Amino acid sequence: MTPEVILYIILGISLISYLFDQALDYLNLKALKPEVPSEIKDFYDTEKYHKSIAYQKEQSRFSFISSAFSFILSFGMLLFGGFGLVDSWLRPLIENQIVLALVFFGVIMIVSDVISIPFQWYSTFVIEEKYGFNKTTAKTFILDKLKGYVLGAVIGGALVSVLIYLINSIGPNFWIWFGVIAAAFILFVNMFYTSLLLPLFNKLTPLGDGELKTAIEQFSKKVNFPLDNIFVMDGSKRSAKANAFFSGIGKKKKIVLYDTLITNHSTEELVAVLAHEVGHFKKKHIIWSYLISIVQVFFVLFVLSRMIFNEDLSLALGGSQQAIHLNLIAFGILFSPISGIIGLFMSLLSRKNEFEADAYAKETYDGNALSNALKRLSVDSLSNLYPHPAYVFFHYSHPPLLQRLAALK
Repeated sequence: MTPEVILYIILGISLISYLFDQALDYLNLKALKPEVPSEIKDFYDTEKYHKSIAYQKEQSRFSFISSAFSFILSFGMLLFGGFGLVDSWLRPLIENQIVLALVFFGVIMIVSDVISIPFQWYSTFVIEEKYGFNKTTAKTFILDKLKGYVLGAVIGGALVSVLIYLINSIGPNFWIWFGVIAAAFILFVNMFYTSLLLPLFNKLTPLGDGELKTAIEQFSKKVNFPLDNIFVMDGSKRSAKANAFFSGIGKKKKIVLYDTLITNHSTEELVAVLAHEVGHFKKKHIIWSYLISIVQVFFVLFVLSRMIFNEDLSLALGGSQQAIHLNLIAFGILFSPISGIIGLFMSLLSRKNEFEADAYAKETYDGNALSNALKRLSVDSLSNLYPHPAYVFFHYSHPPLLQRLAALK
């Protein structure tokens, strides 16, 4: 195919993807219903439920605007050869191909993020503030940005450098070696995320002695869950929304509870949420997800190895010669339909896993307590109780609340 044909395909994929996502968002917005579901009436008064509908509508309308802006910007960059133009500006200044790629991606990422800051700011300090969720200060917002840039430069820069080095030095077989490195990196993050990365953004405090800690330890001992430490995370530093998770691969696990979760839920509900997370461990969802992700990585890299040396990809993006960084962008867009199909299967698997983890919590602890916890979480976050089935199919990694409650019954 000529560079012109490749460009048309890239533009077509980008346009269809944007229109499809907007159609799903529209269907999801129209699926909202004014009636409180009977299953959750004890937790939702009419006034707060109408507030949740207003929140969903305002988020959706804002998403339409921000998505349109992002699409016009990226589509324009593709249509008018903007990526090739940036490459032509940097190439005379930088001879080393690895450094050139790093600077190229750095410029694209930072400029893109800076342009989107007004939208991020409005979402955080206007919409989330209006509905009582935002706890982020301007200082925290700015520091998060700076930390994100540094972390992205260190980790992203290291991975991109290794990738380009292997491509240039090994050739088409680079995908095998980089796949091994990527697998090791994903494993490392899974093992040490709570210890090394999370503390850069949040404070973790060991859960103090008391009723909750005793209940968690008793449940963990009952189901033979290898509990290492229980931490409380200052989630209220940024949002009133709550969550919980555990991390680590191996014999020792770390449980992390948001402080907002502890504040809003009873001990029984908290242990039920923990039992759900333990269910993922007992059903080996974590291991299987890791193995599947590794297969995905190798598959993507293999396909990439068949396209990365195609000069026409760079020319399609407005480049004057072959450039690995331009080819990576072109590949990312061309591969996105396949990536979307893979994502569908992963979402189906994820929703199945959530049902299994819920069932485990019901079998080993208390299904009613988990139901109450799920209801309270949904109410407190003003979540959408009537998502459109098509939107759920394409976007939800967790089943909708009403489906989970029905399964628990």
